[in-house]
Amino acid sequence: MTDLEVGPGRVRAGSGQGPGRPDGPRAYDGAMATDQSITVTRTIDAPADEIFDVLTLPARHPDVDGSGFVVSDPSNDRITAVGQVFTMNMQGEHMGGDYQTDNHVVGYNKNSLVAWKTAPAGTEPPGWQWVWELKADGSDSTDVTLTYDWSAVTDKDILQKVHFPLVSREQLEDSLGNLAAAVSS
Repeated sequence: MTDLEVGPGRVRAGSGQGPGRPDGPRAYDGAMATDQSITVTRTIDAPADEIFDVLTLPARHPDVDGSGFVVSDPSNDRITAVGQVFTMNMQGEHMGGDYQTDNHVVGYNKNSLVAWKTAPAGTEPPGWQWVWELKADGSDSTDVTLTYDWSAVTDKDILQKVHFPLVSREQLEDSLGNLAAAVSS
């Protein structure tokens, strides 16, 4: 796979390095972690376009989320391009209960990549992002890689309030399992 650089967040897919990817080789053995990112991979028995349809419809994100933080999407808009912002209703004690996030799309390549940087609603992203990469493995199977990367968080107040990683490797793996179930339903 060649490097694909997309959007203002310069998510680079395919190299195993750069924003949205931990330094070092791609992890297709299930999981990889660095000090500032976690990457998990799973093969899902569905075509990439069906998986991409779920990931690019934020209204489906509560079905996929393995952390339990995502509650709902107040709109029903599909992600179609870098630069879009979608808002999610969330819940978590780390934020004192109910809250909203604005998610700034920084990577988009139809049926192979969608990525966004998350921020408290009404603010600019402070440095963490979610990267979903899809690689077709035949016509009815797809390798799905999810990376949670907080390497760009530098705000000392945020680093004191939020103890990264806020979402564990197990919760990311649960997200992949939930995605597999969502695609098959």
